[in-house]
Amino acid sequence: MDTHPLKVLKYCPKCASAEFNKSGERSLKCATCGFHFFINSAAAVAALVTDDAGKLMLVTRGVEPNYGKLDLPGGFIDPMESAEEAVKRELQEELGLKVKSLKYLGSAPNEYVFSEYTVFTLDMAFQVTAESVENLKPMDDILDYKFYSEDELDYDDIPAPSIKKFVKDYFQSIKA
Repeated sequence: MDTHPLKVLKYCPKCASAEFNKSGERSLKCATCGFHFFINSAAAVAALVTDDAGKLMLVTRGVEPNYGKLDLPGGFIDPMESAEEAVKRELQEELGLKVKSLKYLGSAPNEYVFSEYTVFTLDMAFQVTAESVENLKPMDDILDYKFYSEDELDYDDIPAPSIKKFVKDYFQSIKA
């Protein structure tokens, strides 16, 4: 099934008209009311949290897509929330982790398919120093967490291209 928004969206979200047609490579326009919908990237964050030995925390996803696969902790940025606030909120919700400090590292595009609908994302990576990595508890949409050295990791267990890039970049940076 094609999950691209241009294929999935059939009715105008403003007036419910079926005259909601493709208008360019990334937009739809309603012939009835004139509403113009653009397919843009949603903002998301990923946290790179390490232990004292420099091992990187990866979490096991507890929800689709990619249930049971590895990911970095993080998630979508809420409306009117900064990326930094989202990192802190997501780590608190998912692990009970409190952030001591964080630093923006970079971004990468991703394609997140949920409910048979593609959400294009711009994932922003942050290096996080935690107040503590002791006594964390997997909650919300994660099943478990573990700290990995690169030789303990199979990159095939990380399905999201953006997350795989962030993890590879981290391990490359500590080799330099």
